[in-house]
Amino acid sequence: MTDESEDKVTEESQTVEESGMEGAADNTAAEETSMEDDWAAAMAEQAQSDAAAVETPPAPPAQIFPSFSDTAGKASMMNELDMILDIPVQISVEIGRSKITIKNLLQLAHGSVVELDAMAGEPMSVFVNGTLIAQGEVVVVNDKFGIRLTDIITPSERMRKLGH
Repeated sequence: MTDESEDKVTEESQTVEESGMEGAADNTAAEETSMEDDWAAAMAEQAQSDAAAVETPPAPPAQIFPSFSDTAGKASMMNELDMILDIPVQISVEIGRSKITIKNLLQLAHGSVVELDAMAGEPMSVFVNGTLIAQGEVVVVNDKFGIRLTDIITPSERMRKLGH
């Protein structure tokens, strides 16, 4: 090739490269403009939601529990109380306790006597679902055992016993 043709080829290459760079620059500028538009739209949307949140008053709190001052609520509370009155509970009376070894437990037979820690004539403990609620004395009514309550444990006494 001659010097003139080489110069011409070099000039054409530079022109092609420059036009490619201009195209890339145009694409980059278009992408930046698109990104700026997206950001602007997002910021505008955020500003609108912030303005709406300021203008909207907060919703009143939900009425979860009934008001005690409401007279209509008292009737509905009585109906709800009536619902729990039929729930069965387990009542047990404890006459005493004892700790023995497994060896002694295995030696128990018909007629064996297990000594308890309670004294004869001492009040028996009455439990409802495992919670001590009263004490009383054993009575026999129509050939069945019963218990006459002599002392009811108040809720404050129960709490005090839990603390010990």
